[in-house]
Amino acid sequence: MRENAVGSKEILERSKVIAVVGASRDLEKPSGSVPRLMQQHGWRIIPVNPFADELFGERCYRSLLDIPEKVDLVDVFRPSADTPPIARDAVAIKAGALWLQSGIRNPEARRIAEEANMDYVEDECVAVVRSIHRLKAPT
Repeated sequence: MRENAVGSKEILERSKVIAVVGASRDLEKPSGSVPRLMQQHGWRIIPVNPFADELFGERCYRSLLDIPEKVDLVDVFRPSADTPPIARDAVAIKAGALWLQSGIRNPEARRIAEEANMDYVEDECVAVVRSIHRLKAPT
């Protein structure tokens, strides 16, 4: 981790807008239930899924590059092998942090994020971190 990197709790405390890559319409899957839960606790969720038009009552985008507003955190629900291009897109949109959900790790994605001075979390769940620290979205 970078010398001045912040932890997962601090990343959530300062992130208002979360783009969720791999968001699902199936609320039985973590990629559906976790973003919905975060939304219920006040975070603005922007779903990224090339096969959906709307998720969680929000317009769905085909890629991070299509999102027309500032994104604080890119939360990834995709296989580890898919994460380096997502990391490059997160850098391109100047997101503040890249977060790979539980079970997802990739050294190349980490390198891409850290070389861009972007905070990075891997193999953690945003909903678990939110719950442990009883966080609400920043206002």
